[in-house]
Amino acid sequence: MSSLLTEGDLIHEAHVVWLEDLDHLDYVRQALDKTKRRNTRPPYERDGRMVGYVQLDDRAEPDPDSGLYKRRVFFLLPHDRDSLPDGLYREGAPGEAVDPRTIAPKKPGVKTPRSQSGPAAIATVSP
Repeated sequence: MSSLLTEGDLIHEAHVVWLEDLDHLDYVRQALDKTKRRNTRPPYERDGRMVGYVQLDDRAEPDPDSGLYKRRVFFLLPHDRDSLPDGLYREGAPGEAVDPRTIAPKKPGVKTPRSQSGPAAIATVSP
């Protein structure tokens, strides 16, 4: 699922757990994953690495068909800007990319000049 999440998708989020320091990350990718548990670290089966995840509150119920919980996971792929600053996303960003500084429980992340254009955009923004 892309960055086009709605607050309704995130209604039972309680906490965001970051596994890395956000200071050096212009963006993270976000997706809704289905997991067996609502509060433990979810399994990660993509290329790249998981940089954070959401814990759900006690009112969250699993999907009646699958028995799984929908939770947001934040991740980066090997070709993302943090690993390859002069690569494909030197400028621009993937569709599911949002600024990690805008992520909070129950709030979808937001695209910002930093997440979409990188450090060059930050240098041109006046205070």
